[in-house]
Amino acid sequence: MSLSMYQASIPVFIRALNVLTTLLQKGAQHAKEQGLPPESLLEARLAPDMFNLVEQVQRASDTSKGSAERLSGVPAPRMPDTEKTFEELSQRVAKTVDYLESLDPARFEGSETRTVLLPVGGDTRLEFQGDDYLLSFGLPNFYFHVTTAYDILRHRGVQVGKRDFLGVIGKRLAVGA
Repeated sequence: MSLSMYQASIPVFIRALNVLTTLLQKGAQHAKEQGLPPESLLEARLAPDMFNLVEQVQRASDTSKGSAERLSGVPAPRMPDTEKTFEELSQRVAKTVDYLESLDPARFEGSETRTVLLPVGGDTRLEFQGDDYLLSFGLPNFYFHVTTAYDILRHRGVQVGKRDFLGVIGKRLAVGA
């Protein structure tokens, strides 16, 4: 059986968004334990011209929703970028996961050859075939923002590592199984 566009996108997005939720929880806990104002993490960025943590989470949400919408044809919920707390960001991620979980895999059938037009400013749009869009833009862009959110937290002293970023992996087997 071949890998479907649904399998290559939706479970991948959901898994990484769940990791992002865990990272946000660890960030909030770190701020509390260290007596730091949460804004010191939420407004942190890796470089002056990069988005801060809040914006990285918003873009990860938007990229996963937008990719799913473009491939499935099912409108994604619109979310104004008004989050200012760890709790609000976690709620946004949860709403994004709810949308992704609501999608019927059948809606993705044939999406590998569907034309995807991506606005890039003004009247300019990039044109992709569905599979190329997902593999060369959707997933890389999504992981860029999730990874940058992780990097911001780690750079600011939150105790997260590779296992936190990878989340639950594989199936655990009992010794001797």
